[in-house]
Amino acid sequence: MIDLKEKIKQLPTQSGVYVMYSSQGSVIYVGKAKNLKNRVSQYFSNTKKQAKVMAMVEKIANFEYFITPSERDAFALENNLIKKYQPFYNILLKDDKAYPYIKVNIKEKYPRFEVVRRITKKPGNKYFGPYISGISPYALIKAISLAYPIRTCKSFAAQKSIKRACLNYSLGLCCAPCVGLISEQDYKTYVQNAINFLCGNDDEIERILEQKMQNCVASENFEKAIEIRDMLKMIAALKQKVVSSLPKEVEYDVFSYVSDGLASVICVLTIRHGKILGVENFVLVDASLSAEETLSKFIIEYYTKHQQPKEIITNFEIDDGYFEFSQIDANNVIYPQKAIKKQLALMAENNAYDYLKKYAIKQQREFSKTIGALESLQKILGLKNVPNRMECFDISNISGTNKVAAMTVSVGGRLNKDHYRKFIIKTVAGQDDFECLKEALTRRLNELSGQDVSFSTKPDLLVIDGGKGQLSACKQILEQFGLEIDIISLAEKFEEVFTPHSSQPIMLPRGSNELFVLQNLRDEAHRFAITFHRKKRLKQMTKSPLDDIKGLGQVKKQALFSHFETFEQIAKASIEELNLIKGIDLGLAEKIYKHLHND
Repeated sequence: MIDLKEKIKQLPTQSGVYVMYSSQGSVIYVGKAKNLKNRVSQYFSNTKKQAKVMAMVEKIANFEYFITPSERDAFALENNLIKKYQPFYNILLKDDKAYPYIKVNIKEKYPRFEVVRRITKKPGNKYFGPYISGISPYALIKAISLAYPIRTCKSFAAQKSIKRACLNYSLGLCCAPCVGLISEQDYKTYVQNAINFLCGNDDEIERILEQKMQNCVASENFEKAIEIRDMLKMIAALKQKVVSSLPKEVEYDVFSYVSDGLASVICVLTIRHGKILGVENFVLVDASLSAEETLSKFIIEYYTKHQQPKEIITNFEIDDGYFEFSQIDANNVIYPQKAIKKQLALMAENNAYDYLKKYAIKQQREFSKTIGALESLQKILGLKNVPNRMECFDISNISGTNKVAAMTVSVGGRLNKDHYRKFIIKTVAGQDDFECLKEALTRRLNELSGQDVSFSTKPDLLVIDGGKGQLSACKQILEQFGLEIDIISLAEKFEEVFTPHSSQPIMLPRGSNELFVLQNLRDEAHRFAITFHRKKRLKQMTKSPLDDIKGLGQVKKQALFSHFETFEQIAKASIEELNLIKGIDLGLAEKIYKHLHND
């Protein structure tokens, strides 16, 4: 047992990075510190801390530290270690995606607009967005193409020898700069008009599209008219997102952080050109010691994937030091005291509180279906431990042929498909499910000290599909290995749960969470076993005598069947005829002939 208090006393006072480990040896938190001793001591001091911090501290079994030459080096090392270990208690935007932007390079001779998810600092690149809630950048580009015939082709630079304009020109969707049908100046006017639209000046494009829709109606092209009508609806929806108190040139991201002690939510309000383009909520379980640290870390990570606006607004003040060594300019981070910016921060804060409330209810429901159900199962079934990892075994065969076994796994009440395993039964003759179960379980337990990540993890509970007989057979295997692992069986007909220490089955209430986690695991084992059995049976049914010929691969087999059409025709062919097939040399032709004629 590691004495953490003694280890803390020996910590240096230099800058560096500390890594917290659980009792299983997994990394649960990575942090940086100006003074390692002071920082790590704070986690274990008697001062009041948030519940999520206390939850992490209870799981710390050991820690390591790395001394760095400077705080800047500590910042870089912390970032690398978080990416490497993905610790549970660090801020990680795992579900975050790179939002789409519209990009145009105004330095190109004939620029085009395209959707991208990556921001680069190439000279001339202008970006519009991000487009988050219900606004399609592809639809915006389509509207631009309809109003202003700007090229959409990707390989324009390579098309120097083009003699004729493409179909888009005929459809009025491109002005064909590739064949010189428009001057560079006139083309740039179209591009500037499109940029004005993306910057919030919607009136001109609305007027153009309205006219085009009327023309389509007049020519009875109703399908195109409907398409343009939908574009106009989208532009109208964009106009409704305007914040009336804001000028069109403003660009803000608003971050509001709220917490209930166990979980935190950060609401991000994205405002571009005076319009609210999106509202996103992020749930965090970060174990930082202060709200300032949590929010600053989030903002730093957020802008590794997103373009920074002119101003970043927060719902409380953050010391400039938290952004030191990052790509964030602390002068652009503002805690507003009044007016519209304060209202925006409160709007994001109210969104965050509402989301946190719903999240708490959802988490409680989820807990009841998973960990809560497992804790209840431990009491009802008299298990030694909470069955965090459960493994279920099932057998599948038809009249004793193609016998297979399946092992499904749930961790924390949720199925973990990465840990499923399957077995081809090798030692059992005929149809004997008891012996098949015993073979599968024996082979699984033999691998407890192996390299396989699933097999090397000891289960808390084994669930056998069947009744008392199957349970007894598998219990014998555990005794042979000298393992004290809880084991039960679940009989499908009446959903009876049999345990080794009771002659009477336990009937869990129908519809209960406790029964559901067992049924879900058992049904998944049944599905997995049947699927594997069918694949094995199908493979055997479609097996060809050609499969056993060394040097005859799939391509060459295909060539044989393409020429001879049936296996019977291949079998009748002479060595000379076989040798005529592409890829079949004389040696392989002789080998095929001998194999098929048993020479």
